[in-house]
Amino acid sequence: MSDEHAQRAAGGGRGAPAGWAPRETNGPGRGGHGGRTGTPGRPDRPGGNGNGRRPRRTGWRRLLPTWRMVLGGILLVVLLIAAGLIAGYMLVQIPAANQAAVAESNVFLYADGSQLARDGEVNRESVPLSKVPRDVQHAVLAAEDRDFYSESAVNPEAMLRAAWNTVTGKGKQSGSTITQQYVKNYYLGQEQTISRKVKEFFIAIKLDREESKDDILEGYLNTSYFGRNAYGIQAAAQAYYGKDSDKLNTAEGAYLATLLNAPSLYDVGAHPENQARATARWNYVLDGMVKKKWLGKADRDAMKFPAPGKARARLGMSGQRGYLVEAVKDYLTTNKIVDEQTLARGGYRITTTVEKKKQDAFVNAVQKQLMDELSDDRAVDRYVRAGGASIDPRTGRVVALYGGIDYTKQFVNNATRRDFQVGSTFKPFVFTSAVANDASTQDGRTITPNTRYDGTNKRPVQGPNGPVGYAPANEDDISYGQISVTKATDLSVNAVYAQMAQDVGPGKVKDTAVALGIPENTPDLNANPSIALGVANASVLDMTQAYATLANHGRHGAYTLVDKVTKGAEVVPLPNQDVKQAVTRTAADTTTSVLESVVDNGTGRGAQAAGRPAAGKTGTAEDDKAAWFAGYTPDLATVVAVMGQDSDTGEHKSLYGAAGQARINGGGFPADIWAAYTRAALAGTSVKDFDLELESGARLPTMEPTIPAPPTSSAPPSIPAPPTPPTTSIPPLPPTGPPPGFPTRPPTGPPSIPGLPTFIPNEPKGGGVGLDGGLLGDY
Repeated sequence: MSDEHAQRAAGGGRGAPAGWAPRETNGPGRGGHGGRTGTPGRPDRPGGNGNGRRPRRTGWRRLLPTWRMVLGGILLVVLLIAAGLIAGYMLVQIPAANQAAVAESNVFLYADGSQLARDGEVNRESVPLSKVPRDVQHAVLAAEDRDFYSESAVNPEAMLRAAWNTVTGKGKQSGSTITQQYVKNYYLGQEQTISRKVKEFFIAIKLDREESKDDILEGYLNTSYFGRNAYGIQAAAQAYYGKDSDKLNTAEGAYLATLLNAPSLYDVGAHPENQARATARWNYVLDGMVKKKWLGKADRDAMKFPAPGKARARLGMSGQRGYLVEAVKDYLTTNKIVDEQTLARGGYRITTTVEKKKQDAFVNAVQKQLMDELSDDRAVDRYVRAGGASIDPRTGRVVALYGGIDYTKQFVNNATRRDFQVGSTFKPFVFTSAVANDASTQDGRTITPNTRYDGTNKRPVQGPNGPVGYAPANEDDISYGQISVTKATDLSVNAVYAQMAQDVGPGKVKDTAVALGIPENTPDLNANPSIALGVANASVLDMTQAYATLANHGRHGAYTLVDKVTKGAEVVPLPNQDVKQAVTRTAADTTTSVLESVVDNGTGRGAQAAGRPAAGKTGTAEDDKAAWFAGYTPDLATVVAVMGQDSDTGEHKSLYGAAGQARINGGGFPADIWAAYTRAALAGTSVKDFDLELESGARLPTMEPTIPAPPTSSAPPSIPAPPTPPTTSIPPLPPTGPPPGFPTRPPTGPPSIPGLPTFIPNEPKGGGVGLDGGLLGDY
């Protein structure tokens, strides 16, 4: 046998001879030493494959990284971040100051492109830190960055928290330190971009190494925007308190520090409704000072809110221009189209929705119908204010806005302020909610225009379990007995509408009002039966938006004041008009039919002078401090309010005796202004009637009498003398409206109307009054 055959026979070949067995894996290796098979001196590892290699992972474990891979990845990320930080620090240089100190003008245009106003003179005066009292410095730190002197230039934890809150829908929040804010104000800009934030991060770190904390705080105080066109603490001290910055006390400094968060939200001079919000923020600042031991508790408790002085209008903002500009700026910032500081730096060209013809018509209507009737000889006439707004219901465009007599004389915009009760102009929302929710009375009758209610004065409102503890008085304490919803709306009967709000559910009424366009955060918009009487403090513009929704058959889209915004070649995106069916068309249209009756037969008859089919409602605030008329045609929704306020103290005042009238109610001056404006605004357009889809049973019964509409002649009338009052307990009948010639003021006494019954058919004669002498006393 050859050597080769001998080797195979010994086991070196493919076949194993009889009696052969493999070597133990844990036995001695070659050379007689224990170890891995084939590896002298090393034992095999448990689970090994006998050849010294790690076994391959199988199944789902093949997808998991090893600990070496994880550790290596972490180290790589850390190295990349470190390299990025080093590179960013080396590459990003502190730039020269931006153009903030030379801000451009903003140009505001009417809808037709003609210029409305130009706004942009910068009010700034820099002062050294020594001219800012230490308590004022501490107030700013308490408001914006309490650990400024002890922390680094950036706060990554706060930045991450702010980013998370923004992403999770808690609102855009700033995680910036004062150093970062100063960099943004002085070196960069307000753009919300990643590149700007990256630059801000590195410049802040460099600046913190190269400048002292005092220098940075001084720069911040001199570049921050405080509202009222005031840049820097010195300009703010003058704008709000008429004094230099070194004369500010702690309370005043805390209020100015409050403004840094968002000037338009905390300026109680321009927006009286901001008082509660501003006071809360002011308290937050002072409490922060106490917490940091910068202010004693006793001194803090002794402080009172330091009301700022009146705002002074800038040149070129006289008449209505200032009101329009401020309303547009509020619209841009509230809708987050442009933030407040960026807009204040200027350079924008803003085309508004305001139509010059309609704007002029509004001014003329207020002047002729109201202002010309005022006299310097009557002290109460000095309290008279007027506000108005007009919206195209199909588009939501605000086509006219009346803010007050003159922006340079009265800074507060009467069209947008939210501090006067809306009165009975809120009642239509109650009825709309009743129809939309298919509501019924306590005894199970569906609420329609013909549903009868008890209109007894001070009748306790009834709930499912009895009285709810609310019994409102009717105007002039008149009792009406059983009365239909339509007639109760004509006469604005409080007892009926408070009960209706309870029947529908106050919460549902509030939801309907919000759906129509009343902001949910409107002051005193509370879900209880009194909501029906208009105790809420919505603005004229808010109410116009809600009435425009009714005019548009229940379809609502947020109003808009802006058509286009550009900055250089850049077109700034505007929010989409999200139009939706806020309430059913049947609910909106049935409400319109009821409000048509108010104009035809009720307290709103003065609106007939517009010469158009119209629907509307009058309203009066408590103690006659405001009178309203809210109404619409198929083409235009407009709300007018006449308000009483002391220009020196800001206190709301009753309007008894104003313009020589015993009372100012919604059917007087507000309705007259509404009619004059609507007639002029729609002149040259075709007259349209309402196209209504009513709920079942909504048609008025033929038995219910109506008062004839006034003639449209413009000849001066002769006002008849009032008749002798009847001897019965039923008050005299109301006038039928202006006699031929339509007077500009209502007659002083009610003429008799032959042939008209003194009670509504099917109502008890002794149970109250249907059509009564209190008709014009609204309401």
